[in-house]
Amino acid sequence: MDIKRVAIDAVNETIVMNVVHMDYKGQVAKRINEKMPLAQVKGFRKGQVPKDLVEKQYGKSVKQEEVKKVVDLALERYIQSERLNLLGTPLPKENPNFNWDAEELTFEFEIGLVPNFEIDLEAKNNIVKYIVTADDKLIDGQVERIQKQFGKPIPQDKVEADSDLTGTFTNEEKGISNTTTISVSTFNKKAGDKFIGKKVGDVVTVSTKGLFEDDHQLMDYLKVSHDDVHGLDIEVNFTIEAINGAELAELNQELFDRLFGEGKVASLDELKAKIKEDAEAQFAQQADQKLLLDVQDFLIENTKFDLPAEFLKKWLQTVGEKKLSAEEAEVEYARSEKGLRFQLIEGKAMAQSNIQITFEDLKEFTSNAIRQQMAQFGQTNPTEEEVQGIVARVLSNQEEVKRLSEQVVAAKLLDLFKEKANPTTKEVTYEEFIAASYGE
Repeated sequence: MDIKRVAIDAVNETIVMNVVHMDYKGQVAKRINEKMPLAQVKGFRKGQVPKDLVEKQYGKSVKQEEVKKVVDLALERYIQSERLNLLGTPLPKENPNFNWDAEELTFEFEIGLVPNFEIDLEAKNNIVKYIVTADDKLIDGQVERIQKQFGKPIPQDKVEADSDLTGTFTNEEKGISNTTTISVSTFNKKAGDKFIGKKVGDVVTVSTKGLFEDDHQLMDYLKVSHDDVHGLDIEVNFTIEAINGAELAELNQELFDRLFGEGKVASLDELKAKIKEDAEAQFAQQADQKLLLDVQDFLIENTKFDLPAEFLKKWLQTVGEKKLSAEEAEVEYARSEKGLRFQLIEGKAMAQSNIQITFEDLKEFTSNAIRQQMAQFGQTNPTEEEVQGIVARVLSNQEEVKRLSEQVVAAKLLDLFKEKANPTTKEVTYEEFIAASYGE
């Protein structure tokens, strides 16, 4: 058998394989012999059919099956021996004039190669690393929410300006149906005024455009995705199911202990400090995520390399349970190209900086995530045995291992980018951070 590569350009090649009779005749003969006792031809008893008739009946299909096995194995070994770094998998080229009776059978496969490129993590950039602070307005608002949450609900006959409403947002066309509790003051004034005087069972129709001070609150109250938030301008119905006022909870030691554990907070100032600390820890995670996305965008924009685009579009038509048309593959490629480019850049960055993911990294990351999750539900001091038991169960699930591994990679890359990209640090409020993140 003769195998060779024919270069088309830097990222596209063809593997050409010439298969001769000697490459497969032994296996074909073996398969024919295996069929001899089972062959049935009219006029002959089972097992007594002459070999030439068995070959005539089964020879062509057996030959095709065995040649395919030979070709597939040879192709796999060739790719390994040549250490080819492929995008997608080889695609057999169609040959309308292919002749299975020829002495020499030629097979061709299109392949797409991972491009060679370099990345410069220290290139000059305008990337900003945000330090997000919790200002007095945010902290005071959270204190009031705590007082309302732990206060005594007072049922009301009709909606007032300070009422809390429980009800369901619906929009059949967009598939929105979400039951929630919301304060009238959370709406913008125009929308909020529509609720004043309404009673349980009433339905109020509002527009999503400008419904809240921050459009991202649509994600919380309507459960729409972030992609749908910007510019969403539809009408939704809110069916009122309960109306409550609130007798605000007193800010005393009993409430502080209930919130944070006995003796950990002892005054309003300490409560505000704790709210500030917790909020800024959450904001730091959001800021890190934005930094990661900004670095990704910068690297994608400034790291130039060609992809085997036409090959990948053809390959996309062949993978997955549902085969894609050429037009659908074109759309899918456009949707996924940016992600593919960063996946290659990510791999290069990790190799270039010798970043590796170990099982110990995965265990440590999972342990920390579990401790944080348990703390959210009031379990602030779990034993090491409890935590490791949960870790073992989580890491026995391959889907979870894959998901968590991706998060570990992202965390390591974030640390690398902070070190190498040298972003400019800027302190902002949460409102300013939202405006910087979404241009609002």
